Amino acid sequence: MTIERTEFTAWMERIMERFDLLKEHIAAKQSKYIEIDGEQLLDNQDVLQLLKISSRSLQRYRTNKKLPYYTISGKLYYKLSDVHQLIRSSLNK
Repeated sequence: MTIERTEFTAWMERIMERFDLLKEHIAAKQSKYIEIDGEQLLDNQDVLQLLKISSRSLQRYRTNKKLPYYTISGKLYYKLSDVHQLIRSSLNK
């Protein structure tokens, strides 16, 4: 079986295009999550979806100091471990 040079080059270009798309997709996924000290940070929307609560309930958790939060560039973030701890403490009650 022989492949012509032009056919092989075209095939390799298609493969490289796929790799470039895959690279962009992976980069987009990685940039979506912010990490601090090796721990993933979630924004308000992530926590609301994870806990299936309203934004007012989330505000109440912050006010009552049930859920620690961090402000970075004016945006609120929560450590994933803190959210898990809130879930565990709610289950224990």
